[in-house]
Amino acid sequence: MSKPTFAELRAFMAVAEHRSFRRAADLLGLSRSSLSHTVRGLEQRLDTRLLHRTTRSVALTESGERLLRRLQPLLNELDTLLEDVADAQGRTTGTLRINGSEGAIRLLLQSVVPAFLARYPGVELDLVAEGRLVDIVEQGFDAGVRLGEAVPLDMVAVRVGPASLRFLAVAAPGYLDGCPAPQVPAELALHQCIRQRLPSGKLYRWEFHKQGQEVAVDVRGSLTLDNSQLMVEAAADGLGIAYVPEPYARALLDEGRLVAVLEDWCPPIPGLFLYFPGNRQVPAGLRAFVDLLRETAG
Repeated sequence: MSKPTFAELRAFMAVAEHRSFRRAADLLGLSRSSLSHTVRGLEQRLDTRLLHRTTRSVALTESGERLLRRLQPLLNELDTLLEDVADAQGRTTGTLRINGSEGAIRLLLQSVVPAFLARYPGVELDLVAEGRLVDIVEQGFDAGVRLGEAVPLDMVAVRVGPASLRFLAVAAPGYLDGCPAPQVPAELALHQCIRQRLPSGKLYRWEFHKQGQEVAVDVRGSLTLDNSQLMVEAAADGLGIAYVPEPYARALLDEGRLVAVLEDWCPPIPGLFLYFPGNRQVPAGLRAFVDLLRETAG
């Protein structure tokens, strides 16, 4: 039996970790056909099937599971070793992939990203903004950025920006001239509310808290959007009340184009956190990003 090549082992581990030839090929910068050929070459060298392939899925055989368990820590340790060697020469390199909501990615761009790119020119930063919450490991990301309440409990979390933020119900002064501002959440039923469509397709229930009392409201309205910034703009145009993260509305609130309603029903919630698996070797680029986040926060 001839010895497997490093490229074959790396290809197998990428497919095995992500259970997808497409995602593994994207991660490795290969075509799917080339990746499939490489993995088949490994199977031929070992004279055993490592993967069960169908048109829709990839699953590990018993031999594949055994190989992955032994191979994963070895290759992760090798990656860390090579990154440490580069660090010792003052060259942090590689690609850092981070997934987050649009607002989270915007906050990174406004805060830590410029300093990070200037300090680590050898790192390619790949930021993906999307509304749905994804499995960052399965999707091939190094880290994610979400509100604290959405971060999985088994992840390491590092604060990004303010320790807390809040959602605010906002409307244009002109809209409220014709419809008196609600004093309690139940009075939202008397208003045009700009509803939010979640990535799951469901409509977001507006959640309010005051002195231990929690209220969730299925609001009504003629306009539904799936983007917080568009909701703010629609509210500023007098189309109704929107319920959005305060940073999206802050500039228009300061300008007087929007006013907050039900403000005493809108307490702060945990802010944004960068999170990543704690049971894997942390890439050098991610370590550098986390260090800069902490430096900026400190």
